[in-house]
Amino acid sequence: MERILSPHWHHLPEDEVLDLLNSDKKKGLDIFETEERAKQFGPNRLTAKAGKSAFTRFMLQFNQPLVYILLSAGIITLLLQEWVDAGVILAVVLVNAIVGFSQESKAVKAIDALSKTMTAQATVIRSGKKQQVDSTELVPGDIVILQSGDKVPADLRLIEIRDLQVDESALTGESLPVEKNQDILAHDVVLADRRNMAYASSLVTFGQGVGIVVATGDKTEVGKISQLISETEELETPLTKKIAHFSHILLYIIIGLAALTFAVGVYRGENMVDMFMAAVALAVGAIPEGLPAAVTITLAIGVSRMAKRRAIIRKLPAVETLGSTTVICSDKTGTLTENQMTVTEIVGADKKYSVTGSGYSPNGEILLNNKRIVPADQPLLKELLLAGVLCNDTSLKEKEGSWVVQGDPTEGALLVAGRKAGFDETELSEHYSRIDAIPFESQHQYMATLHAIPDADYNIIYVKGSLEAILERSSVALGSNLQPGELVADAIEKSAETMAARGLRVLAFARKTINKADEKIDHADIQNDLEFIGLQAMIDPPRPEAIKAVKACQTAGVSVKMITGDHVLTAKEIGRQIGITNSGEQNGLKSAYTGKELEQLSDSEFIRAANYAGIFARVTPEQKLRLVQALQSSAHVVAMTGDGVNDAPALKRADIGTAMGITGTEVAKEASDMVLTDDNFASIEAAVEEGRGVFDNLTKFIVWTLPTNLGEGLVILAAIFAGVMLPIIPLQILWINMTTAILLGLMLAFEPKEPGIMMRKPRNPQTPILTGNLILRILLVGGMMLLGAFGIFKWELDRGMSLEEARTAAVNVFVFIEIFYLFNSRSLSGSVFKIGFFSNPILFAGVAIMITLQMLFTYVPLFNSMFQSAPIGWDVWGRVLLIALATSLVVAIEKWITNKRFKRTA
Repeated sequence: MERILSPHWHHLPEDEVLDLLNSDKKKGLDIFETEERAKQFGPNRLTAKAGKSAFTRFMLQFNQPLVYILLSAGIITLLLQEWVDAGVILAVVLVNAIVGFSQESKAVKAIDALSKTMTAQATVIRSGKKQQVDSTELVPGDIVILQSGDKVPADLRLIEIRDLQVDESALTGESLPVEKNQDILAHDVVLADRRNMAYASSLVTFGQGVGIVVATGDKTEVGKISQLISETEELETPLTKKIAHFSHILLYIIIGLAALTFAVGVYRGENMVDMFMAAVALAVGAIPEGLPAAVTITLAIGVSRMAKRRAIIRKLPAVETLGSTTVICSDKTGTLTENQMTVTEIVGADKKYSVTGSGYSPNGEILLNNKRIVPADQPLLKELLLAGVLCNDTSLKEKEGSWVVQGDPTEGALLVAGRKAGFDETELSEHYSRIDAIPFESQHQYMATLHAIPDADYNIIYVKGSLEAILERSSVALGSNLQPGELVADAIEKSAETMAARGLRVLAFARKTINKADEKIDHADIQNDLEFIGLQAMIDPPRPEAIKAVKACQTAGVSVKMITGDHVLTAKEIGRQIGITNSGEQNGLKSAYTGKELEQLSDSEFIRAANYAGIFARVTPEQKLRLVQALQSSAHVVAMTGDGVNDAPALKRADIGTAMGITGTEVAKEASDMVLTDDNFASIEAAVEEGRGVFDNLTKFIVWTLPTNLGEGLVILAAIFAGVMLPIIPLQILWINMTTAILLGLMLAFEPKEPGIMMRKPRNPQTPILTGNLILRILLVGGMMLLGAFGIFKWELDRGMSLEEARTAAVNVFVFIEIFYLFNSRSLSGSVFKIGFFSNPILFAGVAIMITLQMLFTYVPLFNSMFQSAPIGWDVWGRVLLIALATSLVVAIEKWITNKRFKRTA
């Protein structure tokens, strides 16, 4: 039975398949054989992969450098017996852990969702009898009967077909149902073109068929995808990488400075306990307690903003990752396109018409030589559109303001074309009542309908189908005034080939009149003597907003690539229309590749192709995953969109996996970081814009908060080195850090996006959060805080003020420098007046509350006793404000110099 594992069932004749599987087409397997095979192959379900326990996953949430900093701050404040502050800090740690834990285990959920897609009932033949069994009981060699509406329960080699059509979009990305046949295929035919196979989790949309089970459970194609999902490594986001690196550096600096403080003090003969508390004060000052909370809240605000723009974020760091994106790999159908077939060109006699509008909306016009025409004045055009509307089993309806097709999308496109000419299918059906019909069958490649003509002594047959099927049955072609003329097949074929080469799907139309008494038709009636009417060509058109969004991404330096299961010609035409093109072949590289072509490439050639080409058609799930990995190996941050089971491994591997909310499978959604509620590429572009804004605001917070931590640390260090009393004590440091982080720093999370944010190139993923210029600014402001706080502390003591008053003045220097510097930080490079001084009203509310709290800190006795502060005079306030204003001016000058130098070197 090892032969059952053959991967090339599509390449073998039916008899050989039956022989290899020891099965019988008429009788199937007997009950004893099914039991034996069930023991050998196991149940037809996906194997659940063992994962970490819930407790382990929860504890791992604490294994992060940022959390180490928070835990350190919490423990230190506990040692200081500051229960409220300790409680706040440890509560932040706990909330972060709970949020992270709730968003874990994507792979497990994705595999669970896959298992659900495979659970169904199956009709089988066993021991010569037809019976219903649970799909989990199927074994290789079972004979399965398929009917319209069935979910395919296992991988099948088809051995009987009757007009069978299967929707494989979730597995292959093919946008339309696939017509199946029993032909023997070449062994290297890609999955999407294996017309004699039906795969587990796909859906029968039309016809009937019989197949023999060739793979079950983990051995099915969907099982292989499950394995890919579980094995796919999920990358850290750029933000988590940068914050982790930044936090490690910060930890080492804090530990080093605290140890240095302790050592210097002891060396100078100071009391060891006092020096330990001084080291603690330095550590408390240097730890940015508000940073993890600020990161979480800034990202959460980004999530809220993106939700309003139809992008739902499943993982918080994904918000920032979008801002780092350098390549977007997008599915075609429904994301870049309308997912609504639309007639765009009509050819009749020697005239070629173009049709405006897109999708199922009947808004549009018919043009000849770019001029609007009245279809009623064009007899042949009218007849061609009439044929498309009458030879049709689909209906077009308006629901909640949008137009939907009930039936075949291709026929829906014909109805819409008719509507644009003023033809209402309901009225026409009443006027030209249908008497009989020949439904579409794949072996004939046409559909025909018989209609009664009012006040006429004949009935008329309208026929639509493939060009080959219609041409070989036609004897004449109708002219522009419906006069019969010579049928020039070569010219018609050339016209059709030209349209097909641009990815359009071409349908041919013909008619035939018969006696009034004939009210039945069969294939013999339309075998010959048809009158050829013309052609209608259609395509799933690009979304107008997608065209703008692609251009906006390209302007922003983000490359857009199309990865689709559709045909390469169609993909190239859509790519041309939306602007996903390059200069063609270059150094052996092509602008578009098929999955079959990708198979032939070495690893290095594959990476070069992934970076150069803009279109990849007919690709397998493994190739989608490999494309993502190839781009990432070239240091790209990759966003990948998808909706099918076949997309899940690539979605999980991508830096940003983006699933479709409307058409997406549960598997794709569970493997993703973001879900688009409208399945629209424009929402991805909006999310990239929001992501850039989020990173800007995070950087602004870090650049704003670190000078305070640096200044506090330096003040403690300077005091120890100078052998003087501490200008600020640990409790006052905690007051500064916790109040300003919440009331001032977090207000930066509400900053609107700066103008021109999508005109910038993407950030290099290797670039650290803080550039050289920003580090210089942090050192500059931290130095100003050291000079200001230490200077005013010493000044007030020398003037005879108490220690508490001097320390209160120093604390206020820190707070008011932070307030003034907050306005500098609203733009990293420009003036606050350029972005709109009053554009963030929440910031002003935060400043007002902070000033109020400082008044309480300074003048209310309860606060004086809690924080060892004391009231100060107005002259002291004057010096505090002067120091804060001077710091703000210094930063403004630094920005001006930096911008001038940048312009000179640009």
